[in-house]
Amino acid sequence: MRRAHRRTGVGMFAAALFATTALAGSAQAHDGVSASDGAIDNAAATHGHDQHGGSGGHLPATQKNVRLVSKLKLSNVVEGKIADVGVFKGFAYLASWGGVGCDNTGVHVVDIRKPSKPKEVGFIPAPAGSAPGEGIQTMHLSTPSFNGDVLVSNNEICGDAGVGGMNIYDVTDPTKPKTLAEGVGDFTLNGEPTEIARQIHSVFAWDAGRKAYAVLVDNEEGTDVDIMDITDPSKPQLVAEYDLAETFPQIVQAAPENLTEIFLHDMVVKNIHGRQVMLASYWDAGYVALDVTDPKNIKYIGDTDFTNPDPEGAKRGRTVAPEGNGHEAEFTLDNRYVIGADEDFGPYALSARNLDDDTTITAGQGIPLEAGKTITGGSVYVGLACDGGPAVPAGDPTTVDIAVVERGTCTFTEKVANVEASGGYDAVLVFNRTGSDACDAQSGMSVEGTIPTFGVAPRSQGFAVFNQPYSSEDCLAGTGPATLPVDIGTKGDRLTFSSHFDGWGYAHLFRNKSGKMTELDTYAIPEGQDPAYATGFGDLTVHEVATSGVRPDLAYFAYYAGGFRVTKIKNHKLVEVGRFIDEGGNNFWGVQTFNSSGKEYVAASDRDFGLYIFEYTGR
Repeated sequence: MRRAHRRTGVGMFAAALFATTALAGSAQAHDGVSASDGAIDNAAATHGHDQHGGSGGHLPATQKNVRLVSKLKLSNVVEGKIADVGVFKGFAYLASWGGVGCDNTGVHVVDIRKPSKPKEVGFIPAPAGSAPGEGIQTMHLSTPSFNGDVLVSNNEICGDAGVGGMNIYDVTDPTKPKTLAEGVGDFTLNGEPTEIARQIHSVFAWDAGRKAYAVLVDNEEGTDVDIMDITDPSKPQLVAEYDLAETFPQIVQAAPENLTEIFLHDMVVKNIHGRQVMLASYWDAGYVALDVTDPKNIKYIGDTDFTNPDPEGAKRGRTVAPEGNGHEAEFTLDNRYVIGADEDFGPYALSARNLDDDTTITAGQGIPLEAGKTITGGSVYVGLACDGGPAVPAGDPTTVDIAVVERGTCTFTEKVANVEASGGYDAVLVFNRTGSDACDAQSGMSVEGTIPTFGVAPRSQGFAVFNQPYSSEDCLAGTGPATLPVDIGTKGDRLTFSSHFDGWGYAHLFRNKSGKMTELDTYAIPEGQDPAYATGFGDLTVHEVATSGVRPDLAYFAYYAGGFRVTKIKNHKLVEVGRFIDEGGNNFWGVQTFNSSGKEYVAASDRDFGLYIFEYTGR
């Protein structure tokens, strides 16, 4: 799940699809499955499953300084099925994930030794009920216990009997992979032992000589940086866990107030001048460089902040808060720069306040409010709003009434349907339930209905609407009230919600240095910052970057429906020099460079198709 580390540094679980605040739009990561009630489990599921191709329309085909070398439709692909891509020694490995069904999950193996003629040669099935997504990496491992090539992949649970943790496969012969370990990781939750390892969103491994390690994104704990010793890849051992916001509080940005979702999303580790340096993409805390040469004693090197107001908005005359959403980053070849990709699927920001208390409501848009519109009205507590429970009282059709619903027992869609059936309500606000993965955690939602629906707000904010005392400690301990202690039908504070355009996610260029890194530039495709393209053209956010392995000035981007993009660093600026969108559009998730016969190529994974291979032809 997405963890929302509050300013106190206490780590809490928070699922987040449209995790917006009063100053920012939807803060989402991009993969996984949702909880049974529709709450979005961040690293396990972090945006609506229609986002990777269900959005109607696409940008027109375009091509500049990019040669399409080849493309290959993979077997058993349905729309949205392909996730990350990794390349090693002439083979590409593409994740088949669980966000669009838990069947056919695992890793496609493609022979790309002839880049113009890729050939699918195998499939490595994931453990039953589990699926990989972001964490696909292959590397050579040479330790006293193992000498060969290994593939590491992540597990997020998408069905019955699923397991978490990571998988390690011997792919010395990619056509005959051998399982070394599956479902290994952190087998504790908040200090208590568990039967299966924690779900992980990504994994990255590195060879440190006589030792080898892997770092995992723990979806379910505030200590979300899990480091494992994989010197013997058949017997991985957990050696350290960290909550970076608590270990290195300097990474937490003091303002603006919306940057509260602080958790690990992805990472790379690179040997720089003899040090193993991890670059952790830590969402609203930005990008963090750490010395992990000794995994049991990691050291802070530097980190980034998000410029306020948002620089891409400022270029276009908008004054909006930065979204955060530090999703994925890499060092350039010469290590002079860090290029970060902020993923944001919500081009509209939600501003929400409790007018009587003059406080922010931290809610996202489950059923979005039309851009430029405002809803202001009185609140009414309607309970859980589940079938078979206490009936939802009718709202007043002559006034603006906002139904305030408590999460729990049934799905968000069922709750909204019951509110709509009762009549008289203009909007719905959902606040969180009790539980170690809830309480004051902020969460997104997968929900269907016809009236604007916002949430999931922290439980304390729901209690405040009705002027009820609340203790986060009691809630987390399970000793607080099971439901809001007021009668159904009780009227509460006046609330207001408004929506405005703040753009899709984009990329940053930072100077790599100790302490706070300097932001030098940002890069966005024009359509991603144009409200005319907010709907109807697919997802126009960046997903990830791959820096060139032969040139320190080149970077390649997977930009979802924005296609494949190439930038060059010129005078400390990111300048677009290449692009490709196929006829009928694209939906790129992953990019990875590789070398063949002295040329650099780029493998890109298309969510709805499979593998594309490109060559940049510009200077």
